[in-house]
Amino acid sequence: MNLSEALKNPVFAEIGQVGDQLQQQTFVIGGFVRDYILQRTQKMDIDIVTEGSGILLANKVAEKLGNASKVSVFKRFGTAMFKHQQTDWEFVGARKESYTADSRKPAVENGSIHDDQLRRDFTINALAISLNQENYGEFIDPFDGFSDLKKKIIRTPLDPDTTYSDDPLRMMRAIRFAAQLNFDIEFESFEAIQRNAERLKIVSAERIMDEFNKILMTEKPSFGLILLEKSGLMQYFLPELLALKGIEEMEGQTHKDNFYHTFEVVDNIAKNTENLWLRWAALLHDIGKAPTKRFDKKLGWTFHSHEFVGSKMVPKLFRRLKLPMGHEMQYVQKMVLLSSRPIPLVSEGSTDAALRRLLYDAGDDLEDLFVLCKADITTKNYKKQDRYKANFILVEQKIKQVEERDHIRNFQPPVTGEDIMKTFDIQPCPAVGKIKNQIKEAILEGDLQNNREDALAFMIKLGNTMGLEIKPNKN
Repeated sequence: MNLSEALKNPVFAEIGQVGDQLQQQTFVIGGFVRDYILQRTQKMDIDIVTEGSGILLANKVAEKLGNASKVSVFKRFGTAMFKHQQTDWEFVGARKESYTADSRKPAVENGSIHDDQLRRDFTINALAISLNQENYGEFIDPFDGFSDLKKKIIRTPLDPDTTYSDDPLRMMRAIRFAAQLNFDIEFESFEAIQRNAERLKIVSAERIMDEFNKILMTEKPSFGLILLEKSGLMQYFLPELLALKGIEEMEGQTHKDNFYHTFEVVDNIAKNTENLWLRWAALLHDIGKAPTKRFDKKLGWTFHSHEFVGSKMVPKLFRRLKLPMGHEMQYVQKMVLLSSRPIPLVSEGSTDAALRRLLYDAGDDLEDLFVLCKADITTKNYKKQDRYKANFILVEQKIKQVEERDHIRNFQPPVTGEDIMKTFDIQPCPAVGKIKNQIKEAILEGDLQNNREDALAFMIKLGNTMGLEIKPNKN
């Protein structure tokens, strides 16, 4: 098979010509070839492998293209790369690898194109096209990856037990590619993942999360999430989620399986957002249900305060998984904590005070919170679905009216602690915080208008009840 039509970008011909001058066989390999055959959107990074020095080839090609100053060299890995016309071109010498049992970092030595294809994770990623003039466009597929693309199968070039034991991250990658491409993992390969799942322990949390986040960002995340559970991999990085699995029965009463319910919520939210951290919030919104599950003879199964408990679990989970501990974690924690707050407003009617409090607590993330709450509607009763969604729309409209009138979102109380201390000529003390908090509460309850004049009058009244007096020339 000749795939010269895939090589329309003139840079490919330039690489082949330089390869001929250096007497090095050169190839484009991996994702570019795979995605061309699948007619997927082409990636903006292209891998070039050569039987010889990848660094030398990169420098010569960049020089020919007028990009000599843009080459980044990574001698330790024998790679070099440069950007040309919005595309990253990465060059590496063909190599073969060998592994030890306690590390996924291989010993590397120079090799042939066949050696290099043999070390690739999956047959569909081992596809190559020659760039040298004598066989320009020749398709090189020693492991029948083309057939696997047509059959939609993820399969390893080597024995799968060897592949996954050598580099356990490939187990996460197998599931990630299956989820992204909507492929099946070959039966023997999936069984090998199950046998080698414990090897994931030697992989860093950062690497695992890089693959997991890509799974979470797929069109239907549950596809990959279910594979992670069935393969046995999930237990090694998300045991909190697995703890939700199963249905218990007591005195004839059962609860829903919150594990699979969570997957439905994640799939629902994936239809409406590309925000990775909102998808994480959907994934973790019920993690507090496992530690709070109780059975009461009168009430049945309860999960009291599961949102609060779940929100407290988020920082520890993010820290362990080496996920960002800044605003991303705080956002997910906030979403988990507030995930059930809008529900009573929908089902029991909503007072302005309750709406003001939700506006204050959610701030700029209110719209995201409603996206999460709507995704949490997983009933199969379509009439109920329509009713819940219609009620959410009504609550959103009422919140908009309250916000336009009261300006509560992200508001700061119109009286500051400094105002209180100056007015009553006092130093920082509990009374300052108490007055400030009561002003905020009065505004949220609707007992006080959200403006400085009314708030100052209310402050003086509160101070007087606490035995504080206005000092001359202090107000």
